[in-house]
Amino acid sequence: MTPTHRLRQLAGSLLLSCLSLSAMAAPQHALTLYDEPPKYPATFKHFDYVNPDAPKGGTLRQSSFGGFDSLNPFINKGVAAENVGSIYDTLMRQSLDEPFTEYGLVAGKIEKAPDNSWVRFYIRPEARFHDGHPMRADDVVWTFNTLISKGAPLYRVYYGDVAEAVAETPLTVLFKFKHKNNRELPLILGQLPVLPKHWYETREFTRGNLEIPLGSGPYKVAEVKAGRSVRFERVKDYWAKDLPLNRGQFNFDAMTFDYYRDNTVALEALKAGQFDFIEEMAAKNWANAYNVPAVREGRLIKEELPNGNPTGMQGFVFNLRRPVFQDVRVRKALSLLLDYEWTNKQLFNGAYTRSSSYFENSEMAARGQPSPAELKILEPLRGKIPEQAFTEAFKNPVSDGSGMIREQQREAYKLLQDAGWKIVDDKMVDTQGKPVSIEFLLAQTEFERVLLPFKRNLADLGIELVIRRVEVPQYINRLRSRDFDMLVGGFPQSSSPGNEQREFWTSAAADNPGSRNFMGLRDPAVDQLVEQLINADSRQSLIDHARALDRVLQWGYYVIPNWHIKTWRVAYWNHIGHPAISPKYDIGINTWWIKPDATPAVTQQPPAAAQPDEAH
Repeated sequence: MTPTHRLRQLAGSLLLSCLSLSAMAAPQHALTLYDEPPKYPATFKHFDYVNPDAPKGGTLRQSSFGGFDSLNPFINKGVAAENVGSIYDTLMRQSLDEPFTEYGLVAGKIEKAPDNSWVRFYIRPEARFHDGHPMRADDVVWTFNTLISKGAPLYRVYYGDVAEAVAETPLTVLFKFKHKNNRELPLILGQLPVLPKHWYETREFTRGNLEIPLGSGPYKVAEVKAGRSVRFERVKDYWAKDLPLNRGQFNFDAMTFDYYRDNTVALEALKAGQFDFIEEMAAKNWANAYNVPAVREGRLIKEELPNGNPTGMQGFVFNLRRPVFQDVRVRKALSLLLDYEWTNKQLFNGAYTRSSSYFENSEMAARGQPSPAELKILEPLRGKIPEQAFTEAFKNPVSDGSGMIREQQREAYKLLQDAGWKIVDDKMVDTQGKPVSIEFLLAQTEFERVLLPFKRNLADLGIELVIRRVEVPQYINRLRSRDFDMLVGGFPQSSSPGNEQREFWTSAAADNPGSRNFMGLRDPAVDQLVEQLINADSRQSLIDHARALDRVLQWGYYVIPNWHIKTWRVAYWNHIGHPAISPKYDIGINTWWIKPDATPAVTQQPPAAAQPDEAH
């Protein structure tokens, strides 16, 4: 990040240029990625997916997984409590029924340079923190600089194209950009939380602890039981409660999160009425575990809500930092040993679809032969990327579901031989003659049943798979230090992928402990494709670049693709209500409410014996 005082020494001609651009721009109430009109005009009263007359009151009780030891979600230290980031307002907020549109929150108006060289935010004069202190431009600049210098490493990448943040007046903030081709950057900055500079002046930002922080949003932290539970209370005099983008939202007087160390225990606690709402992640549970009187009688409601988001990729991630996984033939061979068809039929009740794309469930997923537009993007990289990306459609192996995958095992064995591996004394040894043993790092007991058949298939070829389940804090520490062979990793996608792709795939993120480049991918060709995607100048160009990137990732065999579902599976007690229209891109829990005339399932606190900590 270029120091502020150096930028202020730039020639006066640059300043005049910025001033002339300022005259050309017009403040807006919303931003879109390609300057298309937003769905909601400046005069809108509320979002379509809310009930503007939703009743206020009651407590929403939820569960979480593992534990926590910090209330600072912005640093790469400790485990932050569930939902704690929501106590802070951001400059803008994204609507949940548009692919990528943001509306002004702390910033009532936004002004963007016609050539995309800067963005200016106009702070609402009434914006304030929970202690009554006004939110001002200095808070925004301090937040930005602090996240860049002291926050989790991902912020340095996420805001990497920002040259400088300037508080022009107490109520205006100007962000100057290093480049003019990052169309997403103004919206990325719109997501910036505004932290209280005056509160942190007497505190060390990088210290993770359980001191209740000062926020500005619709909720505040009210009570903390270290590692066990956290309670949020609605701020009755919340400064933005009457803004159109908040109308019909944040209806619960309180929200609590109790932590469980076993999801099976958490599910039983839900059915016993100890909390109110759960998103069910396990197909087996969805099919079989809710056969209880409360569900049959309509008191505990099971519902599938449509999910319009790209599902992205979940998979068994190879850590390329380990020499054993650096040969693509090895990675492909191991991929052949997951019998998805048997797993889906026997373990998931046929509920899932196999994923093959890193942009699954979207128009950005690579399908069939590459289009002329994709080939134009890929051609300059010929010889640097897998040749199959130019001529073949990627396909996962398909078994007959019988549990016998002899053909796939034979193909895998041939690939391993080609890579220099061989069988010695009934054990597979690598090119160094070392028996192959792979540790699979887990934090959840539920995934062990999925891995056991995979373990058996590897064992048939003399490969040992060690399933290592650890507690959540140890898991997070090992993930950050990249101390694993394989793990289950997720790469979620939005309808408008952009800067976050650097965190997933680029060389710069490979050794960043806060990034999601779990596999340690370092490939200049992938780096180039990511930058081209971020700099796409139209929706179609974005689609073409995403598909081109997808093809290269697919043929790299960096993960063993898992599965996805196109709905959210939720269960909740019938004293909870939600709007008739669900948002396309989110569950929208902040639009739900407690029915004022309904009786909660159970009002007493759960017994201590039923309160070990865990989420999905």
